[in-house]
Amino acid sequence: MSDHGSHKTQLPRLKRVRGQVDGIIRMVEGERYCVDILTQLRAARAALRRVEQAVLREHAEHCVTGAAKASQPAEAQARLQELFEALERYGD
Repeated sequence: MSDHGSHKTQLPRLKRVRGQVDGIIRMVEGERYCVDILTQLRAARAALRRVEQAVLREHAEHCVTGAAKASQPAEAQARLQELFEALERYGD
């Protein structure tokens, strides 16, 4: 699908998450205290959740709205259905 929003703005956030995961690996290798590892795991999950929310927002604002504005009712409905399925699948 070529007509979608760019997610490049999320790259810095994703790179920070990668750094967090690398740090968690070092913590495990260094046999750090369980609660410290759990704290960092929670932080990485929260950071990934923020990326997920931003991508979901971009999908709604760009893909769904773009199809609706282009007077493409079938395409708009398909994009809405994708959005609903994503919310069901990824909603915690």
